[in-house]
Amino acid sequence: MAERRRDQRGERDAREGVQDVPERWERGVSAEVAHAWEALVATARRTVADGLVVGTSGNVSVRVGDIVLVTPSGVPYDRLTPEDVTGVGLDGRQVLGTLVPTSELPMHLAVHRTTDARAVVHTHAVHATAVSTLVPELPTIHYMSAALGGPVRVAPYATYGSEELAENMLRALADRTACLLQNHGTMAYGTTLDQAYDRTAQLEWMCRLWLTASSVPGMSPTLLSREQLAEVGEKLRGYGQRG
Repeated sequence: MAERRRDQRGERDAREGVQDVPERWERGVSAEVAHAWEALVATARRTVADGLVVGTSGNVSVRVGDIVLVTPSGVPYDRLTPEDVTGVGLDGRQVLGTLVPTSELPMHLAVHRTTDARAVVHTHAVHATAVSTLVPELPTIHYMSAALGGPVRVAPYATYGSEELAENMLRALADRTACLLQNHGTMAYGTTLDQAYDRTAQLEWMCRLWLTASSVPGMSPTLLSREQLAEVGEKLRGYGQRG
């Protein structure tokens, strides 16, 4: 009898288009949202594993239609479960879950509203944060600056979670896909979570590279010109596999 009920439930779920949603998910959450939340949690945990954040610092978001899924405020990423799904509309109104969204929601929403972003990653990466306290723009130490749209700017400091910080960030992101936040950390976005994460990691690596090269006594690292970066930018358009 129990087996028959399971079969009937499977047939019903198939008709409702939720056959790919894990059993732990609450009814009414679409398969697309379920998979997006799982990917978001995996990315958030990766930022901790790779040393880009400590504790619950930093946050991640991913957009599904007009819903922006975000990490909740103050919850360790290794404790997040399907029941913790947290989502807001582009207007900031909470539409999924009961946990309070990240305190950096204004920054995430600003990016999702004004760019083609589908995913945003914010970290407190140590080398990037160190650079943000030293210069108004990351020196062009490596050609991968072109992959982020050009020289990475530093957004002026403002209190975390404030609209002022979101506005400063947007100005620093103009024609860029990543920026530094002064005395704070990094912000990067992409069309996928993987791309947003990769840009974050690339930015942290370039900051570490510049700090390392700059630390040699009596020496100054050579930097690339705007023309050299522009040439790389054109070449990167055809980078990777085709088809």
